Amino acid sequence: MKACFMGLGYIGLPTAIIAAKNGIEVTGVDINPDVVEKTNQGHLHIIEPGLEEMLQEVVSCGALKASTSPEVSDAYFMVVPTPFKGNHEPDISYVEAATRAVLPLLKEGDLYVIESTSPVGTTEKMSRLIFELRPELQGKLHIAYCPERVLPGNVIYELVHNDRVIGGIDETSTDKAIEFYSQFVQGTLHRTNAKTAEMCKLTENSSRDVQIAFANELSLICEKAGINVWELISLANKHPRVNILQPGCGVGGHCIAVDPYFITADFPVESQLIAKAREINNYKSFWCAEKVENAMLRFELEHHRRPCVAMMGLAFKPNIDDLRESPAKYITTKVMQSTSNADILVVEPNVKEHNVFKLTDYREAYDRADIVVFLTAHTPFKTLPRRADKVILDFCGIYK
Repeated sequence: MKACFMGLGYIGLPTAIIAAKNGIEVTGVDINPDVVEKTNQGHLHIIEPGLEEMLQEVVSCGALKASTSPEVSDAYFMVVPTPFKGNHEPDISYVEAATRAVLPLLKEGDLYVIESTSPVGTTEKMSRLIFELRPELQGKLHIAYCPERVLPGNVIYELVHNDRVIGGIDETSTDKAIEFYSQFVQGTLHRTNAKTAEMCKLTENSSRDVQIAFANELSLICEKAGINVWELISLANKHPRVNILQPGCGVGGHCIAVDPYFITADFPVESQLIAKAREINNYKSFWCAEKVENAMLRFELEHHRRPCVAMMGLAFKPNIDDLRESPAKYITTKVMQSTSNADILVVEPNVKEHNVFKLTDYREAYDRADIVVFLTAHTPFKTLPRRADKVILDFCGIYK
């Protein structure tokens, strides 16, 4: 079995590695030549514990090679980004571009799978594109949708052990996709159709967005009421049927912060709660930025000098290097743009360098800062003592 993975990002690369480790001959394709070069050298371009050792193993034995162009295979997987446009409408141009790239290589009996999070109907749309340009493959190609369900930082385990939802455009396509994934997935493979599988992925992340919005809304209420939101949630969760999530400075990442828009764009009238949750989580980031700006003004009025402010964390969640749709990055940018009367120190321990922000070591930033703003609950931050001589704005529960 030869498989071609279009996209070597946070999902495509780990999946390609796991497939290669399980006896599948894999070509990983990425448009970034630096990613291709690093991959072929056995070096990760992402942070994921334990994955680099596996990459070196499958590269050294020839089970995986990276390229800037696809090669003839038996199975093709679209694992490319699906961002949204400025008006929050989903952009599937990357999926289409990857599909067009493999179109000349497709042959009878091949498997074509979209893993990228996609609006409902994308798989059927791509199948129509394929059959319009390759009509001789009508009824002879297996097409399915199979979204990922992994947590950054635990991808190796979850790619293997999590259940997967697999929906083909017909029964034989579902069968063929299940046959492929069963080579390395130990979780249950659940059969459905392509549309339901697409909506299932959007539903999972929209559900989490709504739950986070409830926690974030509680944090806004508690701030006004003078209540410790962390204590409140801890006490409320003692109820046997209550499980409130932890608030933060918003919602980021390429899934939860994006996927709900794929529903609201297509079903604007019906998706009232989902749309409101997005508003709340976006507003929480704006609110946090305002809190920082107000703290800076108060400090300057009281001390007659500009403050040194440490913005602690840029990643969208703890202990990763992923800055996509990160509320922490948005807040840091907004604070920096709002004033020229402060010394802003930007901290992200999981990123070596950034093309916009000059990064400072977290210990140095904490020592130098008058105002410390915790945006992401990275583990190293929890080792910092709470000092009375600093203004602490803890938006992620470092000292909860």
